[in-house]
Amino acid sequence: MATIAVKCPTCESDKIAKYGQTSDGKQRYRCENNSCSRNTFILNYQQQARIAGIKAMIIDMTLNGSGIRDIARVLKISTTTVIKEIKKSLSIAAGQSKRIRASAIQNKRSTFRVRKSR
Repeated sequence: MATIAVKCPTCESDKIAKYGQTSDGKQRYRCENNSCSRNTFILNYQQQARIAGIKAMIIDMTLNGSGIRDIARVLKISTTTVIKEIKKSLSIAAGQSKRIRASAIQNKRSTFRVRKSR
């Protein structure tokens, strides 16, 4: 009988336990490392977008000038998935830039005195 060495895709820990099966019959595993952010995972995902690192690759390819259909073809995922991930990253970036601008405005107001005109 062959044994497969299973490691967590997030933390690379070998403290893994079987954790039942999916509705498709695939084996589900659970990472027992307390510091790991991922609870359960499957070795062979049906959907390519669920593989760790694909979402980061979408953003990297977008920043390098690749089109949506090009990214979908290269990564073998849906164009809808590519568009959703780009929108998510844009909304996160927009929220961060608003917070940065608001803090910069507050800093300017606190350092400069406003003159009252007569």
